[in-house]
Amino acid sequence: MLSIRLRSLIIKELLMVWRDKKTRTILIVPPLLQLLIFSFAATQEVKDVPVAMLNKDAGIYARDLVTRLKGSPNFSRVLHLQSDSEVAPALDSRECLMVLIIGTDFSRKVAAGEPASVQFLLDGRRANAAQIVANYAENIVVRYEAELTQYLQGQLASTTVVNRVWFNPNLEPKWSTVPALVVILTTLMGLMITGLSVAREREMGTFDQLLVSPLSPTEILIGKSIPALIIGTVQATGMCLVGVFVFGVPFRSSIILLYISLLTYLLALAGVGLFISSVAKTQQQAILYNFVFMVPAMLLSGFATPVENMPAWLQTLTYANPVRHLMPVMKGLFLKGLPAIEVFRALVPLMVIALFTLSLASWLFRRRME
Repeated sequence: MLSIRLRSLIIKELLMVWRDKKTRTILIVPPLLQLLIFSFAATQEVKDVPVAMLNKDAGIYARDLVTRLKGSPNFSRVLHLQSDSEVAPALDSRECLMVLIIGTDFSRKVAAGEPASVQFLLDGRRANAAQIVANYAENIVVRYEAELTQYLQGQLASTTVVNRVWFNPNLEPKWSTVPALVVILTTLMGLMITGLSVAREREMGTFDQLLVSPLSPTEILIGKSIPALIIGTVQATGMCLVGVFVFGVPFRSSIILLYISLLTYLLALAGVGLFISSVAKTQQQAILYNFVFMVPAMLLSGFATPVENMPAWLQTLTYANPVRHLMPVMKGLFLKGLPAIEVFRALVPLMVIALFTLSLASWLFRRRME
């Protein structure tokens, strides 16, 4: 059971947040709006992009390939170039993301059964999008080649490739984006709540009163952490409900495992936030420190770039990032139905981070009280 003074501190923290109309609005409205907006904006799917084509071949096979590319739903606009001199300006001006060049002998080589090739010129300034668009175009060319092989030789192609996608059969981008956004937005709001708590006390002149109160550093730490856990859990619950009932993202695991994961993560996050809040002297400094932590935490979380693609030394560094550990757990709970043993194995690093950061924050509190 919580002591009377600890319950009083928790109630005080919750009332400070609830009575401030601006803070109350910030905690409720922005996370839901950001989830709705970012679910459409923060997607790695590339569609409706403009591409250009330079067809130097008047043959039927070249025209057929151009028609297939024009009919793809991934390409919103297809520009037809007339000469090589128009290629560079089209890419330089960002008028298109990719230029497809078909040589003068494409149809002749196809009819003769010789290897025929096409060239893709990509805008490297948008490397990720360009690679995805190139894959789209390459798939169209490969399928067309398979059909030509069957037609010209009068027999079925010797090899048939059948793709099956697990966990997200229709490759719906929101199914992957929404769980990741729940983690990111929970991180942002959780850090803001705990990161400003002690700094706000300092600016209001009540921190010294808190230090000379009968509360021990451990009780202060618990009293500052529990409100953040409650508020963060409520926010994450609201975003999960929006993801399931608005965006139609399936939830295939246990709700109990979801809340165990969220509470463990928020505890680790509370340690980071309380450490930042203990170091910062003002709320402005606390906000700056929060962003100093948030930027690398998001970049090293695996949201935009897979952790496996990072250098080995950087992959090791990501183990200290709490966001990195919850991201695959949240996606697994939604899409995969992650078993309990896998969830608890992934939560062990979060428990270690929570123990370390909360101990560090407690040590700082004790130094203040000496």
